[in-house]
Amino acid sequence: MIGNWEINHAPWVIAVAVAFVIASVWFFFRSLKREGSGGRMTVLHVLRLIVAVLIAFTLLRPERVVVKKRSEQPRVVVLYDASGSMETKDVLTGDKQTLSRAEWVKQQLAAKFSAPLEKQYQVSIEPFAQPPADDAKADVETEVGTDLNAPLERVLKQHGDLRAVLLLSDGDWNLGKSPVTAATALAQREVPVFTIGVGSETYLPDVEVQSVLAPTYGLVNERISVMFTVQNHLPREVKTTVTVQGPGDVKGTKAIVLPPMGQVQDTLVFTPVTEGEGDFTVRVPVEREEVFPANNERAFHLAVRKETLKVLVVDSQPRWEFRYLRNALLRDPGVAVNTVLYHPAIGPGEGTGYLKEFPAKREDLQGYDVIFLGDVGIGGGMLTAENATMIKGLVEQQASGLVFLPGALGRQKSLADSALADLIPVETDYGKGSGFASGAETRLELTFRGRDHWLTMLATDPAANQAVWRGLPGFYWYAPVVKAKPGAEVLAVHEAARNQSGRLPLLVTRAAGNGKVLFMGTDSAWRWRRGVEDTYHYRFWGQVVRWMAHQRHLSQDEGVRFFYSPETPKRGDKVRLNATILDKLGIPISEGKVVVTLTAPSGTGETIELVPENGEWAMHAGQFVPREGGKYEVEVKCDSAGRRLKTQLVVTVPSLEKTGLPAKLDVLREIAALTAGKSGGSADLAQMVSGLTLLPERKPEETRFRLWCDPWWCGALLGLLTIYWVGRKMGGLT
Repeated sequence: MIGNWEINHAPWVIAVAVAFVIASVWFFFRSLKREGSGGRMTVLHVLRLIVAVLIAFTLLRPERVVVKKRSEQPRVVVLYDASGSMETKDVLTGDKQTLSRAEWVKQQLAAKFSAPLEKQYQVSIEPFAQPPADDAKADVETEVGTDLNAPLERVLKQHGDLRAVLLLSDGDWNLGKSPVTAATALAQREVPVFTIGVGSETYLPDVEVQSVLAPTYGLVNERISVMFTVQNHLPREVKTTVTVQGPGDVKGTKAIVLPPMGQVQDTLVFTPVTEGEGDFTVRVPVEREEVFPANNERAFHLAVRKETLKVLVVDSQPRWEFRYLRNALLRDPGVAVNTVLYHPAIGPGEGTGYLKEFPAKREDLQGYDVIFLGDVGIGGGMLTAENATMIKGLVEQQASGLVFLPGALGRQKSLADSALADLIPVETDYGKGSGFASGAETRLELTFRGRDHWLTMLATDPAANQAVWRGLPGFYWYAPVVKAKPGAEVLAVHEAARNQSGRLPLLVTRAAGNGKVLFMGTDSAWRWRRGVEDTYHYRFWGQVVRWMAHQRHLSQDEGVRFFYSPETPKRGDKVRLNATILDKLGIPISEGKVVVTLTAPSGTGETIELVPENGEWAMHAGQFVPREGGKYEVEVKCDSAGRRLKTQLVVTVPSLEKTGLPAKLDVLREIAALTAGKSGGSADLAQMVSGLTLLPERKPEETRFRLWCDPWWCGALLGLLTIYWVGRKMGGLT
């Protein structure tokens, strides 16, 4: 250091600079001797020598150092976590009480734990990750969560006098960049971060109802299935009972056994007996060791309605499958059945509920929720190509269901050349015959998905359900199935027969536009009545009808059918809105303005005009993206037809903040280590405060002016060399 200047003292650098100066001086005198002295030439030689000396000085990398002593009092910022996860009650105090993380922080703030710091620092206490107030009009598109990186970056930018940061958090960050980013910036500024991990790193004793999945509506006196997940954080097995309870003394129960530190996913079934809608609650009893009794229940909203589903059964002959299926549906109080029995040899079937022909007009067909196609095909006095096109439109645009029930005559082979070909969820090969018969009884075997699918649940839990299916009477014929088509869901397969694609899929479902399709490749479901009468046969077909018609009946009123997908949307999802408007004669209209008005829980409204889709079914469709969670008031209106429907749409908000989870203290330790700070638990707060008071004084603020790389300095040298070169040219020298 020479005065306020600092140069590179490396011997080889000094040697190069000195050698360069000596060479420049020698060249200076040599030039004077060769080119003469005096006048303008001497000035140019002196200028060149000065530039050479300045270049040699630059090689020493000179820097002007200005040291400024800090006069202001240094600052310590205390950041405390105010996020939702801080409501977890897992902080054990000295008197053996259990507090929530937020309560513990509140107690420390009330006790003014930072008082010792205020004697030598400016102290700022700032919360972060606060959830919006209930009455605040927060930005509904902004995720509510914990960003650990943002507050650390903020205090670094806001406070030039920052000496240290004390961070109180559970480490559960779920938004923004990794906090390591801000920790690195703090380390470069020599600002240590002292972290206090609030909460337990391991699960405390608890039994939690983690999730509940339920439909948005159900029918009176019909079984409603609710999927639930219960987590056990106790080190012992728990035998408990899950109950669902709602308006009108509706109640259902399910006994389960929770393994130690394990989880159970299961289905709870109940049957509402009165109409209405309200909140239902799924709960498990509180165990004696539990720390978080509040998470032992979850609520869902359900509308219970009384409706009659309309079904059309179409077949070519009164085979056993047809007879027992029709009887099962006729005896179902929630189903109205019409039948078309072609019987090509002797003419169409007649009697109560029989139709002389397949409905020829859209207005006659559009009322059916589910169509069963038995051993029928195109032509031969049965379905026409126009009938097939209408069925496809009904399924894809009107959200109806379609069930394929092939038979031994193989008449469904002709469907491959019709509009229904794309709807069949399996590939078939009728070139090998109309099907395969066997003298030995064969059974259906449920797939992994079929064990707990709503369609195939003949018992109240998956284990018992498998036992029921294994005990069902088998079949002696099955359709010539090759494999399932892409996007199909296989629920049951042939227990033995297989090909290069695997075991043959015989019970397969698939989505088709707005509707659903089911393929059953055997003709012996009627045999399930053996020994148990209608117990399983009626239940299965009743579930098929209700599952397929569910989407279609989400919301409806006179002349208006409105449904949306997904049925339980989340905030930010793209929700497809569909509406069918009927005129006074019950015919779907394709003209006229259909408007949907959605009023959010905050009171803001949004109006969407539904656009008619191409096709004969006059479906009006649109799209809506909910920006808020909660219950939306929905109004569907078509003034030209005089139709209006009011309903509700419930939007859920995925919560990033979860209570009951262990604290993530490893990230706090990493922040402290990167910044040369310290990390501890809630019991170490006093020690951390003491450590902050012992921090050494900050180094004086040092400002360096690096002359050797300053652009103005480099420009000046270049300018002097330019003057020298121009002077030589003007003097006639090269």
